Amino acid sequence: MLVVIALGGNALLQRGETASAEAQRHNVQTAVRAVAEVARTHTVVVTHGNGPQVGLLALQAAAYAQVPPYPLDVLGAESEGMIGYLLEQELGNHLPGQPVATLLTQTLVQRHDPAFTRPTKDVDGVYTDWGTPGARRLRRANPTHLQAYTFASGSMGPKVEAACHFVSAGGTMAAIAALADAAAILRGDNGTVIVPGADAPCWYPGKSEVHRERTEESP
Repeated sequence: MLVVIALGGNALLQRGETASAEAQRHNVQTAVRAVAEVARTHTVVVTHGNGPQVGLLALQAAAYAQVPPYPLDVLGAESEGMIGYLLEQELGNHLPGQPVATLLTQTLVQRHDPAFTRPTKDVDGVYTDWGTPGARRLRRANPTHLQAYTFASGSMGPKVEAACHFVSAGGTMAAIAALADAAAILRGDNGTVIVPGADAPCWYPGKSEVHRERTEESP
Protein backbone atom coordinates (compact mmCIF):
# COMPACT_ATOMS: atom_id res chain seq x y z
CA MET A 1 0.00 0.00 0.00
CA LEU A 2 1.14 3.56 -0.71
CA VAL A 3 1.04 5.50 2.58
CA VAL A 4 1.49 9.28 2.78
CA ILE A 5 2.63 10.56 6.19
CA ALA A 6 2.49 14.30 6.87
CA LEU A 7 4.77 15.58 9.66
CA GLY A 8 4.05 18.95 11.22
CA GLY A 9 6.99 21.29 11.78
CA ASN A 10 6.51 20.86 15.53
CA ALA A 11 7.01 17.12 15.18
CA LEU A 12 10.59 18.02 14.27
CA LEU A 13 11.10 20.79 16.81
CA GLN A 14 8.96 20.82 19.95
CA ARG A 15 7.41 23.96 21.40
CA GLY A 16 9.93 25.81 23.61
CA GLU A 17 12.95 23.81 22.47
CA THR A 18 16.16 25.50 21.37
CA ALA A 19 16.32 25.31 17.57
CA SER A 20 19.66 23.52 17.55
CA ALA A 21 20.72 20.87 15.07
CA GLU A 22 21.02 18.42 17.96
CA ALA A 23 17.44 19.01 19.12
CA GLN A 24 16.06 18.62 15.61
CA ARG A 25 18.05 15.46 14.99
CA HIS A 26 16.73 13.98 18.25
CA ASN A 27 13.12 14.71 17.23
CA VAL A 28 13.71 13.33 13.75
CA GLN A 29 15.01 10.12 15.30
CA THR A 30 11.80 9.82 17.31
CA ALA A 31 9.62 10.56 14.27
CA VAL A 32 11.47 8.18 11.99
CA ARG A 33 11.03 5.24 14.34
CA ALA A 34 7.28 5.47 13.71
CA VAL A 35 7.71 6.07 9.98
CA ALA A 36 10.16 3.21 9.54
CA GLU A 37 7.76 0.77 11.20
CA VAL A 38 5.28 1.50 8.44
CA ALA A 39 7.89 1.70 5.65
CA ARG A 40 9.07 -1.85 6.29
CA THR A 41 5.86 -3.23 4.82
CA HIS A 42 4.49 -0.33 2.75
CA THR A 43 5.67 2.24 0.23
CA VAL A 44 5.86 5.52 2.16
CA VAL A 45 5.92 9.17 1.09
CA VAL A 46 6.75 11.63 3.89
CA THR A 47 5.75 15.29 3.66
CA HIS A 48 6.59 17.78 6.37
CA GLY A 49 5.94 21.22 7.78
CA ASN A 50 8.72 23.71 8.35
CA GLY A 51 7.43 26.52 10.57
CA PRO A 52 10.10 26.44 13.30
CA GLN A 53 12.87 25.70 10.80
CA VAL A 54 12.03 28.45 8.32
CA GLY A 55 11.64 30.86 11.24
CA LEU A 56 15.18 30.03 12.36
CA LEU A 57 16.55 30.55 8.84
CA ALA A 58 14.70 33.88 8.57
CA LEU A 59 16.27 35.12 11.81
CA GLN A 60 19.70 34.00 10.65
CA ALA A 61 19.24 35.77 7.31
CA ALA A 62 18.01 38.96 9.01
CA ALA A 63 21.09 39.00 11.24
CA TYR A 64 23.39 39.44 8.21
CA ALA A 65 22.80 43.07 7.31
CA GLN A 66 25.15 43.20 4.33
CA VAL A 67 22.49 41.75 2.00
CA PRO A 68 18.68 42.11 1.87
CA PRO A 69 16.73 39.35 3.68
CA TYR A 70 16.14 36.28 1.57
CA PRO A 71 12.53 35.79 0.36
CA LEU A 72 10.36 33.26 2.14
CA ASP A 73 10.21 30.82 -0.77
CA VAL A 74 14.00 30.54 -0.87
CA LEU A 75 14.12 30.04 2.90
CA GLY A 76 11.42 27.40 2.50
CA ALA A 77 13.56 25.57 -0.04
CA GLU A 78 16.52 25.73 2.34
CA SER A 79 14.40 24.22 5.12
CA GLU A 80 13.20 21.45 2.78
CA GLY A 81 16.80 20.51 2.08
CA MET A 82 17.76 20.60 5.76
CA ILE A 83 14.76 18.60 7.00
CA GLY A 84 14.93 16.23 4.04
CA TYR A 85 18.57 15.52 4.75
CA LEU A 86 17.88 14.66 8.41
CA LEU A 87 14.89 12.49 7.53
CA GLU A 88 16.71 10.68 4.74
CA GLN A 89 19.73 10.04 6.95
CA GLU A 90 17.65 8.57 9.78
CA LEU A 91 15.44 6.53 7.45
CA GLY A 92 18.61 5.09 5.92
CA ASN A 93 19.80 4.11 9.39
CA HIS A 94 16.52 2.34 10.18
CA LEU A 95 15.99 0.79 6.74
CA PRO A 96 19.39 -0.46 5.53
CA GLY A 97 19.37 -1.45 1.89
CA GLN A 98 16.00 0.19 1.24
CA PRO A 99 16.18 3.13 -1.23
CA VAL A 100 15.34 6.56 0.24
CA ALA A 101 15.25 9.83 -1.70
CA THR A 102 14.56 13.49 -0.84
CA LEU A 103 12.57 15.62 -3.30
CA LEU A 104 12.34 19.41 -3.13
CA THR A 105 8.83 20.42 -4.17
CA GLN A 106 6.67 23.52 -4.60
CA THR A 107 3.04 24.03 -3.59
CA LEU A 108 0.76 26.54 -5.31
CA VAL A 109 -1.41 28.49 -2.84
CA GLN A 110 -3.83 31.38 -3.05
CA ARG A 111 -2.04 34.63 -2.24
CA HIS A 112 -4.98 36.02 -0.26
CA ASP A 113 -6.11 32.83 1.48
CA PRO A 114 -7.58 34.00 4.83
CA ALA A 115 -5.97 31.01 6.55
CA PHE A 116 -2.66 32.91 6.42
CA THR A 117 -4.02 35.38 8.97
CA ARG A 118 -4.96 32.70 11.52
CA PRO A 119 -2.33 29.93 11.61
CA THR A 120 -3.25 27.15 14.07
CA LYS A 121 -2.37 23.47 14.77
CA ASP A 122 -3.55 19.61 15.26
CA VAL A 123 -3.04 16.20 17.37
CA ASP A 124 -4.52 12.62 17.84
CA GLY A 125 -7.70 12.61 15.79
CA VAL A 126 -10.93 14.35 14.80
CA TYR A 127 -13.25 15.38 17.64
CA THR A 128 -16.95 16.13 17.40
CA ASP A 129 -18.50 18.70 19.74
CA TRP A 130 -15.02 20.10 20.33
CA GLY A 131 -14.73 22.52 23.24
CA THR A 132 -17.74 21.08 25.07
CA PRO A 133 -18.02 18.48 27.86
CA GLY A 134 -19.39 16.11 25.23
CA ALA A 135 -16.32 16.19 22.98
CA ARG A 136 -15.63 12.75 21.52
CA ARG A 137 -12.90 11.44 19.23
CA LEU A 138 -14.16 9.81 16.06
CA ARG A 139 -12.79 6.37 15.30
CA ARG A 140 -14.26 5.92 11.80
CA ALA A 141 -16.39 8.01 9.46
CA ASN A 142 -17.01 8.75 5.80
CA PRO A 143 -16.98 12.14 4.01
CA THR A 144 -20.78 12.45 4.17
CA HIS A 145 -20.78 12.05 7.95
CA LEU A 146 -18.06 14.64 8.41
CA GLN A 147 -19.94 17.21 6.35
CA ALA A 148 -22.50 17.37 9.15
CA TYR A 149 -19.92 18.94 11.47
CA THR A 150 -18.06 22.25 11.44
CA PHE A 151 -14.31 22.23 12.07
CA ALA A 152 -12.05 25.23 12.63
CA SER A 153 -10.88 26.63 9.29
CA GLY A 154 -7.32 27.21 10.42
CA SER A 155 -6.87 23.92 12.25
CA MET A 156 -8.82 20.68 11.84
CA GLY A 157 -10.93 21.97 8.94
CA PRO A 158 -8.28 21.73 6.20
CA LYS A 159 -7.18 18.29 7.40
CA VAL A 160 -10.72 16.93 7.31
CA GLU A 161 -11.35 18.56 3.93
CA ALA A 162 -8.17 17.07 2.43
CA ALA A 163 -8.90 13.62 3.83
CA CYS A 164 -12.48 13.69 2.53
CA HIS A 165 -11.36 14.89 -0.90
CA PHE A 166 -8.81 12.06 -1.14
CA VAL A 167 -11.32 9.39 -0.19
CA SER A 168 -14.07 10.83 -2.42
CA ALA A 169 -11.65 10.80 -5.36
CA GLY A 170 -11.09 7.06 -5.01
CA GLY A 171 -8.58 6.75 -2.18
CA THR A 172 -8.82 3.64 -0.02
CA MET A 173 -8.63 5.51 3.27
CA ALA A 174 -7.23 8.58 4.99
CA ALA A 175 -6.39 9.03 8.65
CA ILE A 176 -5.79 11.89 11.08
CA ALA A 177 -3.78 11.01 14.18
CA ALA A 178 -0.54 11.46 16.11
CA LEU A 179 2.61 10.29 14.32
CA ALA A 180 3.52 7.86 17.07
CA ASP A 181 0.35 5.93 16.22
CA ALA A 182 1.24 5.47 12.53
CA ALA A 183 1.37 1.68 12.57
CA ALA A 184 -1.68 1.44 14.86
CA ILE A 185 -3.66 3.60 12.41
CA LEU A 186 -3.14 1.10 9.60
CA ARG A 187 -4.35 -1.66 11.92
CA GLY A 188 -7.43 0.41 12.77
CA ASP A 189 -6.43 0.69 16.42
CA ASN A 190 -5.95 4.46 16.71
CA GLY A 191 -6.62 7.84 15.14
CA THR A 192 -9.60 8.85 13.04
CA VAL A 193 -10.00 6.86 9.83
CA ILE A 194 -11.98 8.33 6.91
CA VAL A 195 -13.22 5.75 4.41
CA PRO A 196 -15.72 5.51 1.54
CA GLY A 197 -19.03 3.74 2.04
CA ALA A 198 -22.16 4.31 4.05
CA ASP A 199 -21.44 2.60 7.39
CA ALA A 200 -22.50 4.57 10.45
CA PRO A 201 -19.77 6.63 12.12
CA CYS A 202 -18.28 5.33 15.37
CA TRP A 203 -16.45 6.96 18.25
CA TYR A 204 -13.90 5.74 20.76
CA PRO A 205 -15.59 4.55 23.96
CA GLY A 206 -15.58 6.67 27.08
CA LYS A 207 -14.48 10.24 27.49
CA SER A 208 -11.55 10.99 25.20
CA GLU A 209 -8.45 12.66 26.49
CA VAL A 210 -7.95 16.02 24.79
CA HIS A 211 -4.49 17.49 24.33
CA ARG A 212 -4.26 20.61 26.48
CA GLU A 213 -2.53 22.64 23.79
CA ARG A 214 -5.47 22.32 21.39
CA THR A 215 -7.34 25.43 22.41
CA GLU A 216 -8.17 26.70 18.95
CA GLU A 217 -10.64 24.02 17.81
CA SER A 218 -14.37 24.81 17.80
CA PRO A 219 -17.36 22.46 17.78
